[in-house]
Amino acid sequence: MRGHHSDPSDNAQLLITLGRLVDQALERMKLQQARVELAMALQRHMLPAELPELPGLHIAARYAPARDGLAVGGDWYDAFLMMDGSLGLSIGDAQGHDVEAVAFMGQVRTSLRALAEATSNPREVLSRTNDLLISMGFGLFATCCFLRFDPVSRDLTVSRAGHVPMVWATAGGRSGIALDRGGPPLGVVRGEVYPVTHRRLLEAGVLVLLTDGVVEGPHYPMEAGLAEVHRLVRAGFDADPDVLASAVVKVAERTGHRDDAAVLVVRYDGPPGPGPPLRPA
Repeated sequence: MRGHHSDPSDNAQLLITLGRLVDQALERMKLQQARVELAMALQRHMLPAELPELPGLHIAARYAPARDGLAVGGDWYDAFLMMDGSLGLSIGDAQGHDVEAVAFMGQVRTSLRALAEATSNPREVLSRTNDLLISMGFGLFATCCFLRFDPVSRDLTVSRAGHVPMVWATAGGRSGIALDRGGPPLGVVRGEVYPVTHRRLLEAGVLVLLTDGVVEGPHYPMEAGLAEVHRLVRAGFDADPDVLASAVVKVAERTGHRDDAAVLVVRYDGPPGPGPPLRPA
């Protein structure tokens, strides 16, 4: 019985084929890595370089990138003064995990800022941004929470577009998860009118805005994540906003979520004393 001997030329061809496949795989990995690095650079550029400093208000933010090295998310946060002297705050999550998601996130954040120059009403800001995004034909959507705070009247107006509710606590011992009625994500339904909730800040306290990457994972329900954030906010309502933001974003480590995560913390010192109205610089 004779043993089987392979043809050396067949072995050589097999090695050549395997080598080509390895080279192609390496090229695809390099291309994907380049796309990730580009997306991360774009994301760093699109997030605000600094946050406004206002009398009686202290703002801090944290962003944690996706834990999957080949994915980059579209989370953002923003804080800026509007033309009427009020403070605009936004946080959101654009659909997708690639360069296109980051580019779309930049479009959403820029649109919110630009339209807030025309109106400071959160309902109008979200509705106009929604229609603008649909008219531009991106085919993507984004969740968002937009807030307006008037430092003179102490009025807080909130509007949500399919986004995670904010968490709050006051020096008087009250706290909660703001389950206000909201509308669908931006970029889905043309002509949508977004509900608004009005509050007045009468005592010192803190507001915490976040994205779902902080509180939700494949085996970790959002309710559990929000409950943990609520516990942290209730205990640390008077902490330095940077310290509280760092503690909140670490909740993402428990969820098993591979998405990116963003946190925006606003601490309010309480009603101001007599003084001139705050105006943009």
